[in-house]
Formats: sequence, C-alpha cells, structure tokens
Amino acid sequence: MNRPHIIRRHYFTRSLILLGFALYIGYLSRSDSLHYYIAPDMVTWITYSTIPLTIMSLSLAYQALFHKEDKLCDCERPLSQSSFKNISMYGLFLFPLLLGILLPDQALGSMAAAKKGMTLGSPVLSSVQLSSMFKAPDKYNTEFAEIAKIIYQQQVIEVNPEVYSEIIGAIELFKDQFVGKEIKISGFVYEDHSLEQNHEFILGRFLVQCCTADANPFGVLITSNQSIASLQKDSWIEVQGVLRTEIRKGKEIIAISADQITQIPRPDTPYVYPNGDAIKGLYDAGYNIKSGTD
Repeated sequence: MNRPHIIRRHYFTRSLILLGFALYIGYLSRSDSLHYYIAPDMVTWITYSTIPLTIMSLSLAYQALFHKEDKLCDCERPLSQSSFKNISMYGLFLFPLLLGILLPDQALGSMAAAKKGMTLGSPVLSSVQLSSMFKAPDKYNTEFAEIAKIIYQQQVIEVNPEVYSEIIGAIELFKDQFVGKEIKISGFVYEDHSLEQNHEFILGRFLVQCCTADANPFGVLITSNQSIASLQKDSWIEVQGVLRTEIRKGKEIIAISADQITQIPRPDTPYVYPNGDAIKGLYDAGYNIKSGTD
C-alpha cells in the first residue's frame, strides 16, 4: 500500500511535468516557433493541447496539496521505493523538456541532413502530346503524371514551396522529358565532400510529414561554371538554371546547370510538406494549363 505522503509527492511531480509541457508549448506558439518541430496541419492540435495539459496539472496539484489522506485514491499499483527508478521514469519526460528549454529553436540544416543521409531527387504541348509524353507507370503515379503535364507547359518551372516535393517528384519520374527545361528553385546549401567543391553542391530541403523526427532530407545537384567557394554551408539561395541528367554512383539523377545563383533570407517556414491536393496547389501557385499547341 502506498503511503499518503508518497502519493502526494508523485502527484505533485507529475503536475509540474504536465505544467512544464503546457507552458513550453504555449511559449513555442507565442514565439511562432512550432513550425520548427511539427507540420502546419498539427499546429492547431498541439496549441490547444495546452488546455487539457493544464487541467490535468491543476487536478493533480489539487489532489497533492488539498486532498485529505483518506480521500487519496491509492488505486494504482504500489509505487517504487527506489529513488533511481523514480528519477529514471520522470527523467524520460523531463529530458526532452529540458532540451527544448535549453537549446535554441532553429531549423534543421546540413548537420541533420548528413546524419539522416541526403537523397538526390524526390523522396517523391497539346493535351494529346502531353498525355503521350507523361504516362504514369502505375496507378500510384497518376498524380505525378498530371503534375508533369502542367509544369512542362511553363516557360520557367518555379518550384513553389507549397508543392515542392510533388514538383521534384514529377521531374524525377519523367526526368528525360524535362532535360533542357528552365527551372527556378530555392533551398539551403548542403556540402557533400564527394562533390567537386568549387563547382558543385546540393540544394537541400527537409520534407516533414508530421514532425521533425520524421524529417527526410532531399535535394538536387547543382553545378556551376563559376566558383561557388563563397557560398556558406546552410545559407539559403535561389537557383535558376537548366535541367539535365547525370549518372552518379551508377544512378541517373536530375541536376541543374546554374545560370544564376542569388542569396535569399531563410524563409519563415523552412521545411516543405506533402500536399494532399497537389493539382489545386499548382493552380493556387499560379500554374495554368495552356490549351492547344505552340
């Protein structure tokens, strides 16, 4: 049987942990830093989670401070008398909370990409001519084929962040058809030591499904006739150039011959996310299908 003072101590500890998470989430929300850790679709849910967390914290604190001994539940299994076990158990919750408080809020960059492994490419005319050019190899790639038809008609393919991975996926799937097309794309500089240091680098992005724990780094090989030694690792740039293909490590990949490289500020939302309706996303970004043939 658990002694009342032991139950109170555990209730109060749990109350403080829950309150700590509620306050930390509230801080991230007020400082507009939640997007560093979770996808936009999850922001509302995480923000409102502070309400039940606070209620549970206050309930536990009330029981710890004001309930009479004979009113304490004592309905759980006997609590461990080992200080080591108790510290270890609560440490599992306190450790990530302390990391969040002590470490700066910042976007993932080259260090995280190097640890996870950078993936080159996607992690993902008339209508008659376009349909013949962009035939989906299977039913799962039908949307990529439709995306390819739309972006192929653009004079310059602008890779919009709202449909970033979908556009790269479509180009990757139909890479031969896109050779020679003009493209404009932005991302961070990722240095791969296997590349020619003064003329090649990878333009990277992180694709986030739910939170940064599942962030998947991917990028496009950029080559330039001019020296790129002045570009700093993790700096954000916009590249305009021509699409082509290359064989690297026995695999055909898409690459861009850069005509223009411009340094830009890091975007407020540095990650890209899957778009559940990529076709609508393309239209919202200003893409249009031209009728007829040129």
